[in-house]
Amino acid sequence: MSKILKKSARVLLGLLIGLVILGALYYSLWVYPNYSVPILTYHSFDHHHSELSVSPENFAKQMKFLKDRGYHVIPLDEAIVGMAQGRKFPHNTVVITIDDGYENNYTVAYPILKKYGFPATIFLVTDFIGTKRFFYDQNQSFLNWDEIRQMSKDNISFGAHTKNHVYLPFVKDKNILWDEIAGSKDAIEKHLRQPVDYFCYPYGGFTEEIKALVKKAGYKGAATTHRGFDLQNRKEFYEINRISVRNTNPYFSLSNLYKPMRFWIKLSGYYNLFRKGTKGC
Repeated sequence: MSKILKKSARVLLGLLIGLVILGALYYSLWVYPNYSVPILTYHSFDHHHSELSVSPENFAKQMKFLKDRGYHVIPLDEAIVGMAQGRKFPHNTVVITIDDGYENNYTVAYPILKKYGFPATIFLVTDFIGTKRFFYDQNQSFLNWDEIRQMSKDNISFGAHTKNHVYLPFVKDKNILWDEIAGSKDAIEKHLRQPVDYFCYPYGGFTEEIKALVKKAGYKGAATTHRGFDLQNRKEFYEINRISVRNTNPYFSLSNLYKPMRFWIKLSGYYNLFRKGTKGC
């Protein structure tokens, strides 16, 4: 080998070693310390193929995947209280939340969650409870109070998602705004006779004024979609960032070679680091 080739090989080797060292430093000094417990968001469990739907079959496979891989599913409250106290969670910790309160939360999701002993928090639109209506371009049936009471005794907690699923930044009447925020909490507490500690902004929309009202109403925290800049949920518990789960089978198959990675990445605890935060409207 000529001297030029030997020198080029040494240079390339040096560059590779340098890149490996830089990559290791980047991971150990920035990525690893920025782990955050993934707070998963579901909506409806059906075959409508909408953006917010996860099929019953895929939800069952996702929960089985969590169980098979040894993930530790904890209640939302445990995660938020732990983060407020600076607790370091194992890197296989997950929180499950469900928005809107469709009846299939009871008929589909609840038996599967119960099978694996997984807790979850369901955010209820209180004026929708016990009704059937056209919502998100679909005819939907919603949970009734008997179903909610049964689940509340079995590892499922409930939060408020307003009374009518209104986009709060568009509500200009202060009395209506307060009623949507505080009234939904009052309705759930009246029926369940237990405190409601968490609120969820419909469509993820909020302002500083709305956050202040949520605090005034007595909530310990409020969930968004992925708004805000505290993507690791370390300080601002009235902008709790969550990760939306899509209709994905987490297991590899010949016809499904890449989609499982979506679910795996969202479970990693680093997903929020690589997506852009958006402030509330």
